[in-house]
Amino acid sequence: MTMDTIFILGSNSFSGATFADFSLARGALVVGISRSPEPVDVFLPYKWHEHAKFTFHALDVNKDLAEISTLIRDVRPDYVVNFAAQSMVAESWLNPGDWFLTNVVSTIKFHDELRKYDFLKRYVHVSTPEVYGSCTGLVDENHPFHPSTPYAVSRAAADMSLRTFRAAYNFPVVTTRAANVYGPGQQLYRIVPRTILYILLGHKLQLHGGGVSTRSFIHMQDVSDATWKIMRLGQNGNTYHVSTNNVVSIRDLVERICIKLGVKFEDHVELVGERLGKDSAYHLDSTKIRTELDWQDRISLDQGLDECIAWVKDNLAVLKAQPLDYQHKS
Repeated sequence: MTMDTIFILGSNSFSGATFADFSLARGALVVGISRSPEPVDVFLPYKWHEHAKFTFHALDVNKDLAEISTLIRDVRPDYVVNFAAQSMVAESWLNPGDWFLTNVVSTIKFHDELRKYDFLKRYVHVSTPEVYGSCTGLVDENHPFHPSTPYAVSRAAADMSLRTFRAAYNFPVVTTRAANVYGPGQQLYRIVPRTILYILLGHKLQLHGGGVSTRSFIHMQDVSDATWKIMRLGQNGNTYHVSTNNVVSIRDLVERICIKLGVKFEDHVELVGERLGKDSAYHLDSTKIRTELDWQDRISLDQGLDECIAWVKDNLAVLKAQPLDYQHKS
């Protein structure tokens, strides 16, 4: 067990909250930061277990950078892990300035504060494969950027800035890019919980582009395990892909959920047009983390979907009272 202190930016996010729980279970002290107050417990895996070493602060990197910096200097964490971002792809076309403010301007200002702290062992920057755009075949960590949406451009800009910080300041940064994450506790506008909840509530699910785009879906517990290994053992300046070797189409994923719930696909799904700029595929080569850090994914898609279905059913009364669509916050 470890007594490291971990500072998590974006601890209210699905990925951040799951990683907080994962880290607490390994004995770490965790300080969580998000711009909004904590949501209901059903979306916070770290509240599903008894943890005495977690503290939360509602602070916004766009507005409260001075307070965040003071807190980091006071806490002196060993690691900072940044899950915070404006993360919706399609919606980034509607308010691109908000995406660039958070994901580029404020994020780079945050990095400029972090690079001054000599107590920081490592900064983990959680990026996205969206920076690559639509790809053919498996892509490794050296694949060129070709972003196709405002969201993807904003994330690529921050990633490129970090390269300069690494070169100029020897900034101890590692970057992660994970495939499509899922698991219990995920926000309801994401495809897995949305499909399950819509079927249980009798709503019609809209499947954009007929669901032909393909993705690798990876359980957030496996991603948390990878993030932990990267945080503690990764090589500064490196990027690590986190993915399974299994690829399915969005339609196949939805059909699999329908079968598990005992319903017919055609009774619950409506095929609609594709979203603007949506990438048809990006398949990540995760050889690097598997060979260098001895990581492997352990939770199969069938097992993970069963867990998600059980989570939705067990919390249906709470979940059906929550917003089903993404709520934008500028």
